[in-house]
Amino acid sequence: MNLRMRFVTDWQRDCWTMTELCADYQISRKTGYKWVDRFETAGPRGLHDESRRPAHSPTATDAEVVKALIALRVRHPRWGPRKLLAVAARRKPRAPWPSRSTVCALLKAHGLVTPRPRRHHHAPVPSILAPITAVNQTWTTDFKGHFRTGDGAYCYPLTLRDGFSRFVLRCEALAGPTYEATRPQFERAFAEYGLPERIRSDNGGPFASTGLRRLSRLSVWWIRLGIRLERIALGHPEQNGSHEQFHAVLKAETARPPAANARAQQQRFVRFCAEYNDDRPHEALADRVPASCYQPSPRSLPTRLPPIEYPAYWEIRRVSTIGQVSWGAQTLFLSGALAGQDVAFEEIDEGLWTVHFATLPLGRYAAGQRRIQPIAALTEGRSPGSAGSRLTSKP
Repeated sequence: MNLRMRFVTDWQRDCWTMTELCADYQISRKTGYKWVDRFETAGPRGLHDESRRPAHSPTATDAEVVKALIALRVRHPRWGPRKLLAVAARRKPRAPWPSRSTVCALLKAHGLVTPRPRRHHHAPVPSILAPITAVNQTWTTDFKGHFRTGDGAYCYPLTLRDGFSRFVLRCEALAGPTYEATRPQFERAFAEYGLPERIRSDNGGPFASTGLRRLSRLSVWWIRLGIRLERIALGHPEQNGSHEQFHAVLKAETARPPAANARAQQQRFVRFCAEYNDDRPHEALADRVPASCYQPSPRSLPTRLPPIEYPAYWEIRRVSTIGQVSWGAQTLFLSGALAGQDVAFEEIDEGLWTVHFATLPLGRYAAGQRRIQPIAALTEGRSPGSAGSRLTSKP
């Protein structure tokens, strides 16, 4: 502003021609005449920078379209541009909806985008988890971080999803992460949706324990139902990243702030799951909703646990109520989670046995030792129906 004002003042002195003055200020003659004209028209205010926005924008987004997108974003503040466009286009397919980048710019212009904090990336660890390529192939489960409801009671949300379709099978506000509270929820899910091939979880209770092969009473029950176990590596929740992202959305939508009590919190979970399954589009599903991609499993929950059948040449032992088995003159401790179950010893070399529970190899036992050496990696070994152990349903 000061430089422009000096230029106009020098011009009014009539001491220099426009060409000489513009050369001295290192501007073009066109720019010089422009500043003089603006000053003569509007005074010093005319020397301010004017808006560069064009007077007419034939390609600008329609105001009604902008209004609809902003209203949808306000209603769902955690939905990104792609989800907003998918839902808006589903409701009004003939409207001139803009591109994703245009919606990003609109949200930023209206102050509806909060910058994310920078995250520290850790080196990935090798994963032995199987890829998820079909419905009911892998269900993922976890407990979202507990919190207190308005009445001071603790709430432990148990979540269960189909890994392929993202369909939420269970979201329950439990009083604690216990076997007694958790098993009935899985029973209801199995009764309603059938049995999956695998269940993926972390290494916390009640899904796992610190004992042999990290077996818990809940995971032993899953194995008896013919469900294979998958556990992520210790300290690496990113291996179950889709489920963790679901938890972030669940917490933001239903627990900030928490409801007045557990019953009211459960009602929030129910409403959220209905929207998540039936209305919220997912990029991994080509912007379809989970309910359109999910169908129940053809494997129904049996009325009684199927018996375990081991090959005839394996030695079978019943685990005692305190988790021990007798083998020769030795008493070996396996796991309290296996109390009352049948395990089998498969001789693989002279004085060396592999100990199995159903389709899961537990560890190796060598003659003369006092304990079973656990098998480090959690693998299923022989699958049901192979030459090893199998589960059969009684007629």
